[in-house]
Amino acid sequence: MLSITSQYLARFRRLDSGDGAPALLPVTGAQRRFVLVRSLDRAGRPDLVPMFFAFPRGAVDPVRLAAAANHLAALHPVLRGRPAVLRGTPVLCLEQPDVPVTRVPCAPGQDAADVLRRALSDWTPQGSPLRLFLAREPEAAEEMLAVVLDHTACDGQSLARIVEELGAAYDETAGADGPDPADTAAELAAYREAVLLQLDAEERASSPAAMAYWGDRLRAVREQSPVLRPKPAAPGTLPSGSAELRMPTPPGGVPFPELLDACRPAARALYGPGQVVPLGYPWGGRPPGAAPVLGCFLNTVVFPAATGQAPAAAEATANAWWDDLDRADTPFDAVVHAARAAGSDWSGRLDGMLTVDEARRRPPLHLGGVGGREVHIDGRPVRGPFAVSVTQGHELHLRMVWDRSVLGDHIAESAFAALADALRAPAPTAG
Repeated sequence: MLSITSQYLARFRRLDSGDGAPALLPVTGAQRRFVLVRSLDRAGRPDLVPMFFAFPRGAVDPVRLAAAANHLAALHPVLRGRPAVLRGTPVLCLEQPDVPVTRVPCAPGQDAADVLRRALSDWTPQGSPLRLFLAREPEAAEEMLAVVLDHTACDGQSLARIVEELGAAYDETAGADGPDPADTAAELAAYREAVLLQLDAEERASSPAAMAYWGDRLRAVREQSPVLRPKPAAPGTLPSGSAELRMPTPPGGVPFPELLDACRPAARALYGPGQVVPLGYPWGGRPPGAAPVLGCFLNTVVFPAATGQAPAAAEATANAWWDDLDRADTPFDAVVHAARAAGSDWSGRLDGMLTVDEARRRPPLHLGGVGGREVHIDGRPVRGPFAVSVTQGHELHLRMVWDRSVLGDHIAESAFAALADALRAPAPTAG
């Protein structure tokens, strides 16, 4: 029986005649997941990856910034690709670069975070996967720049390169002629090759043995969020809540299995004992032999968090996690299919996400010799019931955000406290 990846490639090749317009590119399994999630969303909302930077008032030239952003989009295919589904087949349609730089006004009494949250909530699925927004409060000494990407166009490994190249293009005041055509053609060829190499890896990771493994691993998984029916949030309440804590970073960082295991008491606080809750985490990278192109290559691996299992079982978690990593290239849609074939009624929705970021790997954004201070804006919509992010730098920054339409603040804060206790951290601060 053909794997999902094999079937996808066969359908794509029937679409990609090579003589049509616009040009088509295949998508990775990670991109397929985001296209599927968008199609299941009633409003068609994409998953967005924003970065926010504070600059001194008047330091950013919008015209020069637009030229720099369009230079990047002309060079990197994924920044001018539009996700589409043609005859049931997800693809990227290549179009001309058209990156908007939008100045969003702040009325008296509004702050930049308010207007930027609104700008992101108004994001239309059609249009450039890279967009920039500038917001300035009337009396503020700083203005806020949001660099926002559709998740189909990037993963965590792409962000550092985007920040670095955007600053370089701004400093070089990229002209209307754009990048050298030879560089553009080489980048397009490298991107297509990287995606095909990734699909080859995904096909190899979808063997009958891998499918049997994931079926057995996830047979008991059931998403829990539909059973929660909290009261609607009060008018004016932000759509998501958050809690965070900072603690010293252990010399070797926090072992990932320990983070996964700490999610068990959090899931128990949210969903009760005796459940097997699907949690996702990104893992992977560019396939061996591929160029380090911009794009979305990190697969979402599923961890079955058994809420009845004590967090002291970290060694068992680590052993199972290493087994999972041996099969981490199996694409998400194939994993869902394997679980359902094994008897689970899991739809593929995740009840939580865990991400780990290394803050020291991302350079600051410099525009014209002026450094932007990266800031965080809370209260943005989140895709799932809750998400935990861990940022490792000079200290460990642990954050949890939750969808207030699904989880009440009290139960979510209790879950975060359980997570913090499992990591032997001090009591968290809520916001």
